[in-house]
Formats: sequence, C-alpha cells, structure tokens
Amino acid sequence: MAAGLTLHKLHGLGNDFLVALVDEMPGDADAARTAGALCHRRRGVGADGLIFAVLDPAAAEADRFATMRLWNSDGSPAEMSGNGLRCLAHAIAVTLAAAELDIVVNTVAGPRRCSIRPIEIPGTVVGTTEMGSLGPGPLPDRLSRSPEAAVAGILGPGAIERWDTIDVGNPHAVLSVADPAAVPLPEAGPAVEALFSGGMNVHFGAVTGADEVTLGVWERGAGATAACGTGAVAAAAVFHRWGEVGHNVTVRMAGGNARVDLSGPVTLTGESTYVAAVDVAGV
Repeated sequence: MAAGLTLHKLHGLGNDFLVALVDEMPGDADAARTAGALCHRRRGVGADGLIFAVLDPAAAEADRFATMRLWNSDGSPAEMSGNGLRCLAHAIAVTLAAAELDIVVNTVAGPRRCSIRPIEIPGTVVGTTEMGSLGPGPLPDRLSRSPEAAVAGILGPGAIERWDTIDVGNPHAVLSVADPAAVPLPEAGPAVEALFSGGMNVHFGAVTGADEVTLGVWERGAGATAACGTGAVAAAAVFHRWGEVGHNVTVRMAGGNARVDLSGPVTLTGESTYVAAVDVAGV
C-alpha cells in the first residue's frame, strides 16, 4: 500500500477491525496482501478483518453514502460484516467529528443502512444496521458427509441436535448443541466448514433463555472470534424458524450481546468501541 495510510482500529463486541478511509478502492490482490499483513496478531496491527471504504464527498450530511470492501485476516474477501458495518460507521463519525451518524453503505451483498448513537461509555456507540433479506444457505458439497458426522469424533455422537444453513448476505451454518461453551471451536469449526467448497461461517448455538440464544462463533477467513454480527442474525433467524425464539432475540457471544429484530426489516443492534488511530508507513 502507499505510504501514509491511516487505520482506525475498532471492535464490535470484541470482533475487531481495521478501517481505512481512502479516496480510491485498492485492487483485490493488493488489498488481500495488505489485510494479511496488517491483521496479523504479532507482525501487524492485529484484527479479524480489514475494511477499505470510500466516503462519497458530494453527499449531503443527511444523505451520507459510502462503499466498503472487507478482507478477512487471512486475506480472503468477505461479502459483508454486521459488526464491521457498525465499526465502519463509527470510524466515519469519528473522522467527521459527528456524535451521531446515519449512513448507507454499499457492500458486495448490497446496500445496508446503519445508524449510530453515543452512549455513556467513552469511545463507545450503539449502532443499528439493516441487514437486508435472508435466504437459504448452501448445502454441504464436499466429503459426502453431514455436519453431524463431521464433528462426531470431536463432540461425540448425537451432539448436534439439528442444523440448517442461511444466507445473510454471506453464508452461515447454524448447529444446535446442548452447550456452546463446551464446543472446541478451532477443531469443530473447520470440520464443518470443510464440507462447503465456498467456505462457511459456522455457529454452535443453544436457546438459553426466553428469546435468547448463546452462540459460539467460527468465521470463514478469521477463525474463532468473539462475536459475529451476521452470525447473530443467522442464529436468531434459524432458531426462530425452528420455533424456539420469537422475533426479537438477544444473542449472547463471548464478546458481548447483540440484539436481532426479525419483525420487519431485519436489524442488528450492538456496540462499537473505538480503540485507536494508527498510521502505517507502508505494507
């Protein structure tokens, strides 16, 4: 990348991102290489993903618009991220010195409207993002095995109570287990993801209260993460489909709680925390 790149580091419930607001979107190969270098936890700044975004300078204040592209920490591209969208909106607000922001962000999965508002915690905002339409996810197409069989040797036979896939602008597999905290994500996540040729976000969940789902997260291209915004939406929608939760669902993850509203336009609400601004000389 060219010298003088400024990165904003933020996290949404522990799911952390580097955000670079640029005048022109970099090429895919350059962005992938940069993401792999900058997101490295020991040799780079460290993050689950790198977001490049171009803010439309001609848009009126009440009609802000941006375009974003996301690369995972392993350098692979991703269609979108619920937590990443919220962090991007937060980074833009900090850059514009705005306490509140309403913005439409164009992603690979389509436009997403995001609004952020300050809360009492310094450096932290709460944001709500419209998540678009939900559709069926891909079915396993590798190894001629089911998710139950793929993790039987890891979790034991019968550990997966049921499973389904869903598309939230990116693909997710949601697996119902007795105790998500007992699932070794670095082993079970890749075992399920390997069944899908295009990769897969994999979530192990359980209903743990009235309209409440607890979730363990394995993200395609990033590994086990503290939270996943699109994964929270995916889990809420799948457990709702199964009749186990209602339309307004709290999703508990290692990094904190997100709220999913399935009653109208699907929305995701959660916090974003601004960590630091980092200038890099070049990668």
